[in-house]
Amino acid sequence: MQTRQWRSFVALGDSFTEGIDDPADRGYRGWADRVAEALAAQADGFRYANIAIRGKRLEEMVVEQIPVAARMRPELVAFVGGGNDVLRTKVMWQELHAKLAHGVRTLVETGATVLLCTGTTYAQALPFGKIVARRAAAMNEIIKAVAAEYAQVLIDPWDGHEQGNARYFSIDRLHLSPAGHRRVAAHALAALGLPHDPELLVPLPAADRVGWLRARRADVGWARHHLAPWVGRRLAGRSSGDLITAKRPELVPLVIEPETQPAN
Repeated sequence: MQTRQWRSFVALGDSFTEGIDDPADRGYRGWADRVAEALAAQADGFRYANIAIRGKRLEEMVVEQIPVAARMRPELVAFVGGGNDVLRTKVMWQELHAKLAHGVRTLVETGATVLLCTGTTYAQALPFGKIVARRAAAMNEIIKAVAAEYAQVLIDPWDGHEQGNARYFSIDRLHLSPAGHRRVAAHALAALGLPHDPELLVPLPAADRVGWLRARRADVGWARHHLAPWVGRRLAGRSSGDLITAKRPELVPLVIEPETQPAN
């Protein structure tokens, strides 16, 4: 069977799709950029836009990003959200389901194929980790249901124990490391029926265990540098994306830049 050549791709969402903590020469790379690079290698004249912005909630994606993506009329759209919603004090599940479905329906009506992705439920290292994990699992069920309802492409990269492997997460314990972004990209390419490195689908060996004292020191440092600023933004009603603009706001030909960062 001949592999489909996608000629245009728009990625929307939050920090996950913006590519936070997958550093590049200029800003961040991330799983969506990695997928775009693979797509560009398959089709001449390939065009790509990434309008994801860190901190965005699902409602903001539907209101601000979905209309932009719909006007671009790409062949493929990545629509991944909900992670910031489950971190809020109160979660309105029916509203989240309705917003996600509305966004997917709007994109499908333009003729696009929509790529959705479940989130990790690994939250033991976060405050109220068990609550966050349960919420993340509930959000994943919504994502799966909407993908099935509209017969769109679903990625489920964290269906095994590998989601608890610290190697897939950055130092802030929330965003993905370069290894995590590579894994998601490989799952996306596999779901689209495109060439990918099968080794990236094999779980990495578990991270080395550290002693109790070293772990507590790491907890203190994490709380100071990552938790405290996050709490401060919540109390002030601010978002990490308030002053951020989309890194690739236009649907234009993609120039592939070499990967210069060491593998993690």
